[in-house]
Amino acid sequence: MSSTIIILCCIAFLAGFVDAIVGGGGLIQTPAGIILFPNEPISRVIGSLKIPSFTGTFFAARQYLKKVKIPRTRLLLFTSIAFIAAFTGSYCLTMVSNSFMKPVIFIVLVLIAIYTYTNKSLGLQIQNSHLPFNGYKGALICLVIGFYDGFIGPGAGSLLVLAFISTLGFDFLQANAYAKTVNLATNMGSILLFLLKGSIIWSIALPMAVCNAMGGFLGSKFAIAKGNKFIRTFFLMVIIATLCRLGYDVFLH
Repeated sequence: MSSTIIILCCIAFLAGFVDAIVGGGGLIQTPAGIILFPNEPISRVIGSLKIPSFTGTFFAARQYLKKVKIPRTRLLLFTSIAFIAAFTGSYCLTMVSNSFMKPVIFIVLVLIAIYTYTNKSLGLQIQNSHLPFNGYKGALICLVIGFYDGFIGPGAGSLLVLAFISTLGFDFLQANAYAKTVNLATNMGSILLFLLKGSIIWSIALPMAVCNAMGGFLGSKFAIAKGNKFIRTFFLMVIIATLCRLGYDVFLH
């Protein structure tokens, strides 16, 4: 058991580091948890992994919010919607199987990779500085991806980043700041549901939380220092890795 926890802690650090840069840490953490705990219900494994996801996202969000200021009312609106949506999604996870969603997610990620690669200037600079902010679109993003994060989870951070860039015209740095605060709220919504259901294995959740927090802190500082071009490249790498993983699940497993 101790060797399993050490492996999970190393994975949690890597997941926190990757997630802080461009999202997608759950794509590293979730498969590892499911593989290492095959006899546990999937809702219990995912519930336990939400604790380290929360700590890593918290420290990453703090770093990004030092660079990007989000209006308080907008922050409250987005996080409230995301919290409720994720709570609802996690409730659905405890009721039904989510395996039927994998082919759909695979197709979506293929489109994301093509869209990001072909739009060379995507996210390298703010596109909406002269336009009024569209709060309705932002709220819809938080609702849809918030539910997805609670229900399935992996890749939600990457989807939030892309949605804020393509829909609201943010650059990668600004989109990351918004994505991390929204992701923090989705994690809180899921954690509340899993706490109420008693679906958290604290013996693995707490040590992983410390490691994920360290990864999130270092990853966010690294991304801020390197800037938008680096984040865009890293984003594509994470999406391609996600496609490989989901492709295996959908077509070969």
